[in-house]
Amino acid sequence: MAGMVAAGRSVDAVSGLLRLSGGRRLRSPVGTSTRPTTARVREAVMNMLASELQDASWLDLCSGSGVMGCEAIERGVSRVWAVEKDPKTASVCRENLMLIAGGRSPSPAIEVIRRDLVSWLQMGRPSSLPTFDVVYFDPPYGSNLYEPTLLGLLEGHWVSSQGVVICEHARHKKLTPPSPWTLVDQRRYGTSALLLLSPPEHYPGGTDSKRQQTTP
Repeated sequence: MAGMVAAGRSVDAVSGLLRLSGGRRLRSPVGTSTRPTTARVREAVMNMLASELQDASWLDLCSGSGVMGCEAIERGVSRVWAVEKDPKTASVCRENLMLIAGGRSPSPAIEVIRRDLVSWLQMGRPSSLPTFDVVYFDPPYGSNLYEPTLLGLLEGHWVSSQGVVICEHARHKKLTPPSPWTLVDQRRYGTSALLLLSPPEHYPGGTDSKRQQTTP
């Protein structure tokens, strides 16, 4: 969740803390290089996916503090991978994810990848790695990462054939998914918007995923 910090975020700017929906506090990266997803958007996403998250796998792209992955852990996901390029932010992300995962039994699998997002996706998913059920993608709003990332997810076979990808973007800027992604839904929350996508019908995303249907 990179970009500029905006007003109205549930972030304590003095202590560098932010709060999960359930009340737990997390570290927030110091400075103005990250833009944590608002509490309103986080709650909306978790409500949409509530029945789908138990034992699901979650891929967080441009993860920032890792707050979305932490929300997902609290709702029962079994695996969270987070991709964050900035070393200091990635360190905070790992600390937050491990903190929340440590309170779950069994503890979900956690992996934080400190790599350039697009080049990492283009490497493709290792054949030994199961696909992901939910992908949350929140790059800097003004970036040009949306199209190459969505194409990289398909070409690298990262997403379950029944999975969902959620793109967060600026409300004032229209986001059109590249073919052959299927638009499932669009939602708007204040200055932010969400685009919900599913892979094409004959996408070879594997059958090793928990999810059997997408009901965002």
